[in-house]
Amino acid sequence: MKQTASAFVSSWFLYIIRAADDSLYTGITTDVARRFAEHSDGGKLAARYLRGRAPLALCFQHEIGTRAEALKAEYRFKQLAKAEKERLLTTPTQLAEFLGS
Repeated sequence: MKQTASAFVSSWFLYIIRAADDSLYTGITTDVARRFAEHSDGGKLAARYLRGRAPLALCFQHEIGTRAEALKAEYRFKQLAKAEKERLLTTPTQLAEFLGS
């Protein structure tokens, strides 16, 4: 039986980064610390949007589960208006509930 790398991944996370210009960037990953370091380095692995917007701050991370669930949660969060995103970020428990629903 052939196994893929994704078969060994236990869970996916949604993370939110605040850039120096106060904009928010949302992404998903299996390793938040590694991905944040990649964004912070500003190299080829960084999201194009975040290049030149340092310093960056990781303001939220939440374990979602599967990649499919993480993609859906990311999409739902990105559809919100900036004011609603900011409101949810002030109460992380509400944001976690929003992402879980």
